Amino acid sequence: MNKRLFVAGIPFSTSKNELESLFSQFGKVVSASIIADKFTNQSKGFGFVEMDTEDEAKIALEKLNGYEFGGRKLIVAEAKPMEPRKFERRGFGGGGRSFGGRREGGRGSFGRDSRGGGGRRRGGFQGRGGR
Repeated sequence: MNKRLFVAGIPFSTSKNELESLFSQFGKVVSASIIADKFTNQSKGFGFVEMDTEDEAKIALEKLNGYEFGGRKLIVAEAKPMEPRKFERRGFGGGGRSFGGRREGGRGSFGRDSRGGGGRRRGGFQGRGGR
C-alpha cells in the first residue's frame, strides 16, 4: 500500500491544518494539502495526505473512509501516481487553414496569401469589384 492518500468530500471551509489534525489521530502526517482553484483560490473539496508509514496510512484509510467531517462524508482512497498529460493545441493559432479553402501559412489568413497583407487575394471573399 502507498503512504499517500487521496481524500475527497472535504468541506470547502476546511484548512490544511484541520485536515492534518484529523489524520494525525492515526499516525504521523508527513504532509497534507487541499487542492484549490488556481484562479479563485477556493478549495475544490479534495486533497492529499501523506502518512509516515504504510500501516498508519492503512489504518487512517479504514477509519476515515465514510467518516462524516464538517457535515460531509469523506472518501479516502490510496493515491495513484499522476500520469503524464498530453497537451493538444487547439484554437486559432495553428490550424493552417484559411477561409478561402486553401492551405496557407498557419494562422487562418482569411483568404489572403501567406505573405501577409498586400498582393492579390487567393480564393475567399473577393469584396466589391472582383480582383
